[in-house]
Amino acid sequence: MSVLAHVPTDADLESLAQALGVLLRTSRERLVTAESCTGGWIAKAATDIAGSSDWFDCGIVAYSYEAKQALLGVRPQTLEVHGAVSRETAMEMVSGALVTGAGVAVAVTGIAGPGGGSEDKPVGTVWIAWKRRGGYARAEVFLFAGDRDAVRRQTVAQALVGVRDMLTA
Repeated sequence: MSVLAHVPTDADLESLAQALGVLLRTSRERLVTAESCTGGWIAKAATDIAGSSDWFDCGIVAYSYEAKQALLGVRPQTLEVHGAVSRETAMEMVSGALVTGAGVAVAVTGIAGPGGGSEDKPVGTVWIAWKRRGGYARAEVFLFAGDRDAVRRQTVAQALVGVRDMLTA
């Protein structure tokens, strides 16, 4: 589990999204986001960039179990056995997001707080999954420090960094 504590500023998020947009445009790829704990913030960071319509496809915010199932194809058994905050759920979310036709997807699911944590999954636990049509897929768990805003900011930044890393691997 990666533990991070730097809280990105609005300028940091804008810089990451802008650089990612250049990479996506250059590679002629489009990004789709599947978001739970960030509530659409990754999509917002992307669409805050002028010209993002060239490389951003859409964002899906699926907070509830029902929405994860209906919009992203997460299996009920996955949620029952592993819970919403799990590698399995993140991977099913990111795979489900690619049905839009985009070539690159990122999915996030976690516990932003202040409540909702447990001993096994404390507040700040976030699973992020990245997938590229045609093969590349990975998921990583993070433990972000701070309040709800800090956890969400760190999640958005790490999601964008992971897409960048996937495109440059």
